[in-house]
Amino acid sequence: MSIMYEVWGEYAAFNRPEFKTERVTYDCITPSAARGILEAVYWHPGIKYIIDEIYICNTIQTANIRRNEVKDKISGSNVKKVMRNGNKDALYLSASDSIQQRAALVLKNVHYVIKAHFNITSQANETDNPGKFQDILKRRLQRGQCYHTPYLGVREFPAFFRIWDNKEKVQTAYKGEKDLGYMLYDMDYNGENGIEPMFFHAVLQDGKLDLKDCEVLK
Repeated sequence: MSIMYEVWGEYAAFNRPEFKTERVTYDCITPSAARGILEAVYWHPGIKYIIDEIYICNTIQTANIRRNEVKDKISGSNVKKVMRNGNKDALYLSASDSIQQRAALVLKNVHYVIKAHFNITSQANETDNPGKFQDILKRRLQRGQCYHTPYLGVREFPAFFRIWDNKEKVQTAYKGEKDLGYMLYDMDYNGENGIEPMFFHAVLQDGKLDLKDCEVLK
């Protein structure tokens, strides 16, 4: 069953993985980020969201900013040591010593209308059915309910959302074809070499990114 919802915000950053130090955003929201917003609104192990279409309603605009980041992280091995030995000092991280500034190219004034559907997984209960899940998701979108605040790429940029119930055609900012290059599609958590990124060639047609039959590459 399909669902349409709109997402907007003041800033967004869907960072390209090929840039290691500085942050450079893609030109629009990625399918995995769009799916993440739905999962923040309503997550259930019995359903899997799939993004079908993304409409870009506002002209793509960017801004250069500087953000404070913590350069260090607590390793998994240290967490295991604490679990075994109880030495909590191994989990200490001083933000004042690890903080650093990094430049970022981010999007501003973003607005998307997204069409998605979901499939029932093997973890659904016998009493679960598509109609039940769709009703719950629509109700939560209408009421603005979510399990955690959805964000536009990074947690500093919260996403506003609501169900799209406008019967008219979505008004986009672009006409004709616009090539956005290769973008991140999603992460394959069952890859042969562990977690593997998947990419696709993003081409806007009249402001719409059609993902229904796009070729996904690893």
